[in-house]
Amino acid sequence: MIDINSLVRENIKRLVPYSCARDEYKGESGIFLDANENPYGTLNRYPDPYQRRLKSAISRIKKIPEENIFLGNGSDEIIDLCYRAFCNPGTDKALAFEPSYGMYEVSSGINDVRLVKIPLDNDFQIDLKKVEPYLNDPSLKLIFICSPNNPTGNSMNPSRVESIISRFGGIVVIDEAYIDFAEHPSFLTLLERYNNLLVMQTFSKAMGMAAVRVGMAFMDASIVNIFNKLKPPYNISTINQNTVLKAINQIDSVLKKVKRIRTERTRLERNLKTLEIVEEVYPSDSNFLLVRTKNADFIYNTLVDKGIIVRNRNRVVPGCIRITVGTMRENNILIKTMRQIRI
Repeated sequence: MIDINSLVRENIKRLVPYSCARDEYKGESGIFLDANENPYGTLNRYPDPYQRRLKSAISRIKKIPEENIFLGNGSDEIIDLCYRAFCNPGTDKALAFEPSYGMYEVSSGINDVRLVKIPLDNDFQIDLKKVEPYLNDPSLKLIFICSPNNPTGNSMNPSRVESIISRFGGIVVIDEAYIDFAEHPSFLTLLERYNNLLVMQTFSKAMGMAAVRVGMAFMDASIVNIFNKLKPPYNISTINQNTVLKAINQIDSVLKKVKRIRTERTRLERNLKTLEIVEEVYPSDSNFLLVRTKNADFIYNTLVDKGIIVRNRNRVVPGCIRITVGTMRENNILIKTMRQIRI
């Protein structure tokens, strides 16, 4: 086990967090005259700053204790908190792989933390030999691993990931935004073994709640306490908490939609492989497909002209577009349109 406190920035250790009215009184009933709220209205009360009811529901479906759950205003807030808690601006470093999710780099720039970027191998997997020189670097505090990876869609080799977690003296963040579309276990199974592991998941993808902006992170309780010191007091609104709670109570419906997306992913992949303009469709554990084409820029612009919006990833993975799995009707229109493109 790692001494988490030794990794925290000194100024964060000394920080006295803002104390809100709901820190002093945690009940849900009474005459509330403590928070300078308007006594009239249906949304006049501040939300629970620690999202207790929501965490209880998440704990039930994820089989993770409530004290190990942190909720952020999207996963992007959680990424930012990782930098603010553990990386001294201008001196410490973080590490991520490329191609991968762009917010790791954006947040590193905002926090003045150098980001070391390690290229994935030809199979979009982690090359341990390229990572090893950094594992004992005392200035490296964070490692970000996206699995299933965005934009490539594949899951990372679990033995290589665990090798990094077990040998690194800092915090390893595994971003599992797309894990519900994969058919293999989450890295949540490693939480009891490694207290330097933080696993992020989201309600934006499988739950279909991107507009709500609620991200989950599962971690050692000591890190949850640190993040609670740093976060804004009311970072998730009551409306958003209640919306997610309703979705969790309809989890069977969500799982049916996930199954439907997986089926459509397989059908879409099969159809894309028959197209003359497509050179390769990469394996995916996510709700999208990375597709190498004969001319990504031309295909992207042609599809946009037809009102079909995909993601041009040509600057990130040469020759590639990224296609989100839509409804059967949307996917049929896409395939029909791409079949008519001539290069």
